[in-house]
Amino acid sequence: MTNKNDSFQWLGISHSLLEVIKKFNFIIPTPIQAKAIPVAVEGTDVIGIAQTGTGKTLAFGIPMVQRLIENGGCGLIVVPTRELALQVNETLSKLALVVKMKSVVLIGGVDMFPQVESLKNNPNIIIATPGRLIDHMDRGAVSLDKVRFLVLDEADRMLDLGFSIEISVILKALPKDRQTLLFSATMPSDIVKIATNHMRMPVTIEIAPSGTAAELVSQEMFVIKEDMKSVVLGDLLIKYPGTVLIFTRTKKSAARVTKSLKKSGFSAAEIHSDRSMNERKEALAGFKSGKYRILVATDIAARGIDVTGIELVINYDLPDEPGNYVHRIGRTGRAGLTGHAISLATPEQAADVKNIEKIIKTIIPISKHHKVTNEEFAAIPFDSPLVNPFMVNPHIVDTFVPDHAVGREKRKQREDRKDKWK
Repeated sequence: MTNKNDSFQWLGISHSLLEVIKKFNFIIPTPIQAKAIPVAVEGTDVIGIAQTGTGKTLAFGIPMVQRLIENGGCGLIVVPTRELALQVNETLSKLALVVKMKSVVLIGGVDMFPQVESLKNNPNIIIATPGRLIDHMDRGAVSLDKVRFLVLDEADRMLDLGFSIEISVILKALPKDRQTLLFSATMPSDIVKIATNHMRMPVTIEIAPSGTAAELVSQEMFVIKEDMKSVVLGDLLIKYPGTVLIFTRTKKSAARVTKSLKKSGFSAAEIHSDRSMNERKEALAGFKSGKYRILVATDIAARGIDVTGIELVINYDLPDEPGNYVHRIGRTGRAGLTGHAISLATPEQAADVKNIEKIIKTIIPISKHHKVTNEEFAAIPFDSPLVNPFMVNPHIVDTFVPDHAVGREKRKQREDRKDKWK
C-alpha cells in the first residue's frame, strides 16, 4: 500500500502545480513538507519547528504559490540573512517562473535602485531581510497592503540578530487579513509572543524536538588550549579530505584563519559581514562549485548555506548563542547524507558546552588529541565523567593515535585501565 507521505500528490496541491513540482524532480516530500503543506494550502496559520536542512523552503513555498494563484495578492518572506534570502529565491524561482510569477529579493549590501525598479513591476513574491525591507518602506518604494501570505523564516535567528523591533514594525504594517507561517528551529518565549499576538489559531508542527541537532550528523569535541587550535585544525583537514565549513566567532578570526589556511596551501575562502555582497556571493559560489574546498564563516552563514555534500563542519570557536550550534552543524548531513561536526573548545568553556548540550539534549563526545597529555586531559574542568581519561568510556577517543608502537602501547594502557575498573 502506498504511503501518502511518499508523494506530493496526496498533500492537497493543485494538479497544475504538481506538474511543475514533478518537472523539477521533487519526488518524495520531507517530513516537514508532508505535514505543513496540507495544512497551509487550506489557509491555516502554521508554526513549523524543524531543524535546518529539512526542506522548509518548499514547505512554505508550495502553499504560498498555490494560495496566491487562487486568491491573488502578494507573498512576503522575511529571512535573517542575505545569503538565506538568495537561497530561498533560488528555490522558489523554479516554481514562480513556470507559473508566471515574479519575485524580488530585497537585501542590504547592494544598490537599492535595481530593487526599486523591480518593485515597480509589482512582484508577486517579496523575499527580504528586515532592515532592507524597512528601508524600502520608509522611502515609499514598497507597500505591504497587498500581502496575503507572510512567512517568517528562521524567526529565532532574526531575534538573535536583534531584529525584534524591525519585525514588530513589519507586522504592524501588514493587513490583518492574511495567512502567516512561522518557521524556526527553536521556540523561545519571543517566538511564542509573536505567535500569540500575530497569528490566528496556528497549527504547530514539530518534526524534531526544539533545538534537536540533525539526526545524520555525528558530533565530536576536542578540549584544548587556544594556541593549539591551529594545530588540531591542520590535523583535521588532513584527516578529512572533503569539503569543510569552518565557523569562527568573529570576523577578524575568520580572516586570520583563512589567511593561515591559504598560506598552508589549502584552497579557502571567507564569508562574513566585512566582505562585500559580491565577495560573499563569489565565496559561496566557489565553495559550491568546488573551487574552494574550505569555507570559513561567522554565524552570518549558519543558516544561509545550502550546499549538499559538506563532509565536515568545524566549530573553530564555539558560538556566542548556544542555539546557533544546531544551525552550524546542520550545514552537513543534508539531503539524506551523513555528516560530521567537530568543535574546538577551551578548558574555560565548560559552561558554554553545558549550555549547548542542554539545547541539543545530548552529551557531545570528547576526543583526546595525541599532543594532549593524560594529565592535561584529566585537568580539564568540565563537570562530566567523559573528560576523565582514566575512566573507560566509549565517548572518549584517541582520534590521532598512529597505528605503530606508540599506538599499541596506548591501547595496552587502556586495557589496563579497563581491568582496573571492572
